Amino acid sequence: MDINKGLPAIASHRDLHVWIIENQRMVPVPERAYGNFFEEHCYIVLHVPRSLKATQGASSDLHYWVGKEAGAEAQGSAGAFVQHLLEALGGAAVQHREAQGHESDCFRSYFRPGVLYRKGGLASALKHVETNMYNIQRLLHIQGRKHVSATEVELSWNSFNKSDIFLLDLGKMMIQWNGPETSISEKARGLALTCSLQDRERGGRAQIGVIDDEVKATDLMRIMEAVLGCRVGNLPASVPNKSINQLQKASVRLYHVCEKEEDSVIQELATCPLTQDLLREEDYYILDQGGSKIYVWQGRMSGLQEKKAAFSRALAFIQAKGYPTYTNVEVVNDGAESAAFKQLFQAWSTRKPENGNLHGMSELIRGRLDVGKLHSQPELAAQLRMVDDASGQVEVWCIQDLCRQPMDPKHHGQLYAGNCYLVLYTYQKMGRVQYILYLWQGHQATTSEIKALNCNAEELDLMYHGALVRVHVTMGSEPPHFLAILQGQLVVFQGRMGHNRKGLPASAMRLFHVQGTDIYNTKTMEVPARASALNSNDVFLLVTASICYLWFGKGCSGDQREMARTVVAAISGETKETVLEGQEPPCFWEALGGRAPYPSNKRLPEDVSSFQPRLFECSSQMGQLVLTEVVFFSQEDLDKYDIMLLDTWQEDKSKALMAAHVTWWPRLSAPLHLLWYSHGGLLDVTFSIFLWLGEAASGWKEAVTWGQEYLKTHPAGRSLATPIVVIKQGHEPPTFTGWFFTWDPYKWTNNQSYEEVVDGGLGAKPAIFELTAELNNFQLSRGPSHGRAGPLTPRTLKGSQDGSGNELQLDSKGGGTSTSSYHSSPKPTIKGSLSREQLMHQAAEDLPEGVDPAHKEALPLLVLPTWPGPPRVPSQHIPEPRGDPAGTP
Repeated sequence: MDINKGLPAIASHRDLHVWIIENQRMVPVPERAYGNFFEEHCYIVLHVPRSLKATQGASSDLHYWVGKEAGAEAQGSAGAFVQHLLEALGGAAVQHREAQGHESDCFRSYFRPGVLYRKGGLASALKHVETNMYNIQRLLHIQGRKHVSATEVELSWNSFNKSDIFLLDLGKMMIQWNGPETSISEKARGLALTCSLQDRERGGRAQIGVIDDEVKATDLMRIMEAVLGCRVGNLPASVPNKSINQLQKASVRLYHVCEKEEDSVIQELATCPLTQDLLREEDYYILDQGGSKIYVWQGRMSGLQEKKAAFSRALAFIQAKGYPTYTNVEVVNDGAESAAFKQLFQAWSTRKPENGNLHGMSELIRGRLDVGKLHSQPELAAQLRMVDDASGQVEVWCIQDLCRQPMDPKHHGQLYAGNCYLVLYTYQKMGRVQYILYLWQGHQATTSEIKALNCNAEELDLMYHGALVRVHVTMGSEPPHFLAILQGQLVVFQGRMGHNRKGLPASAMRLFHVQGTDIYNTKTMEVPARASALNSNDVFLLVTASICYLWFGKGCSGDQREMARTVVAAISGETKETVLEGQEPPCFWEALGGRAPYPSNKRLPEDVSSFQPRLFECSSQMGQLVLTEVVFFSQEDLDKYDIMLLDTWQEDKSKALMAAHVTWWPRLSAPLHLLWYSHGGLLDVTFSIFLWLGEAASGWKEAVTWGQEYLKTHPAGRSLATPIVVIKQGHEPPTFTGWFFTWDPYKWTNNQSYEEVVDGGLGAKPAIFELTAELNNFQLSRGPSHGRAGPLTPRTLKGSQDGSGNELQLDSKGGGTSTSSYHSSPKPTIKGSLSREQLMHQAAEDLPEGVDPAHKEALPLLVLPTWPGPPRVPSQHIPEPRGDPAGTP
């Protein structure tokens, strides 16, 4: 095979490119046929991000797809072409091996509203989709939640089950049968795929009918039974979907691969949590994510032969482990890792530090935050986690005796570790009042108080008609906006607040750690009163019975000192004495119980990892959280039936330093890097996770629990204190919408529900005689049934193709050249027409060809009006007259 001759040019104006492997050639698939895959072939799919949105740290993705009936020769050709394409791309693409029915979320995200698996091989004409072809007889099995697939199955009731959706495609009529156990979201997504097939393959001229209730849809069921025969017995339950839950994905093992005497030696190196420094650029590694996915990481200095053998070694590993052959494989190169791979590690830096070298710090862009741009530039609000300049209205309640008690505005920032608090923030955006409700939970709060906190939050949400954005905050992990609305006066005391609004009796000595450089990032936490709690980079306040020491470490900045002076009054009214590190009086150390070692090394600014936000659909299976990722997401991926999780994280476990200065690239046009810098303020760089609740979604009450489970089972060992933001559809703050490239606040204003689409959006109200005319297009032949009700085989009318409508001779060829089940197979034909009454009294030797004399009564009554053109029918109805009365489609 001459690969160089078979490699086609890559169009620069498209993100997505699809080729089919036929006769050892890469043949481009037309764009309108994207998502159609024949089972006997292999395909190559290349995604090259072109848009600004898609370049949020994303690299190119190169997939080769293997149909379940594909031969070894086709697979070998696909593998060779993949290697050649990879060389043409400079080795910068992430490689994927995809098996039919078990594709990665990344692969499925390209094809919306779903993929279609077609039987057989492709005809030499390479026509994936033939528009306006009506001589079609097939049954599609539709499955999936966020990523939908349709598979051609046997045209029989035996293919049906109670839990899935089936589409009977008869050319001019498409009937979507919804199993009695399917959810409303599955029905809606199935209908989206049905409408997509109607547009792409019938030019929008086919009729769609939907069956939600067989008893009410008698006319549509009559058509199905005419085609499939009468159903015998009850429908079975579907085979349980073996989705990989988060608990399985949490198990991660890293293996080192090396060559010894022409043999590959695989040695387990580490388990989660993994660190990036385990990967050496001269080697390559296999990462096993609980058997759900296998990654191969190739160092930039590893050998060429090793890189070419990546897939074969991964498959050998899968076989040795006893994993299914369809296990997904992803090969990543050093410096071009996918977001999914990076987030399996505790931290990931695109530029590994060498010997503490921090070259490039002089390029740090330093400047005050321009909070006035937050509304006009939501992407900036998202990166900084600030919805506004914190100038709105603030109300605070403390949870006491399971009820909320309002707090005096003078003490809004004084919280206790043994209590829970509700903080309501009201602001305006574009003339509309918006609300954020913070649920602050102290480390020492009891389970009953935490439960009461959530119950009171629910009550407030009802009072505000569901308009509250709820942010779950754990003590010590407060987001910047929470600190900003308290104007840098947040002080967290140990113990509990009494009913007199005062804390319980405290010890004689109290030590407070002041962190921050301005009102947007300052907080003060009470810590154990001992010398080991000090840090040379920060400011501390030591309160005794007679004096208050303000201790300045050698590494603290002038801004830190100024902010510390503003918070002293909220803590103590005693006489203040400023103490510099190294000049402490003896009584200072006596109050702390004597000298003790404490951190004194100068903090250095650190390059926090580059990252790409990730969006997941949340669902539950067998009580376990199941996440489906949507790659290259947009607002279109948020559906009213969904609960979605948006993870905007980068968490630096070494507690990178932060002030109000960031490096920012406008419009997210490059991989996002945040370079936090401070002269001392110690804060975790911890981005929130968002839970978006569609207005028609079920499982709202489980949403926060799902968010907590996501953090708990994350392979990178995420902090359980990460803020969780709960957002309802239509009330999205800029800190959420800014992660999307574009956002239309009016998108859901006139959004139709599934029921509204079915009842009024699929066509006009039909008439009875037109359904009978549709039945006339399928003259039915039937073989011996041995006493059982079996299916009747539909035939294609020539008259329905040429528009005459009066010719009843059936075309046995079907008019196509495809070898798939897309067209009907040759069968005996029936010429002429007889009414049921005539058939019942006709002698056996005088019956038309193909009619079983023993079952004449099973044939339907045939009425023969002229075909009025392909009508559009709503669910459970019959079409109105439409089109040319002469019968032209």
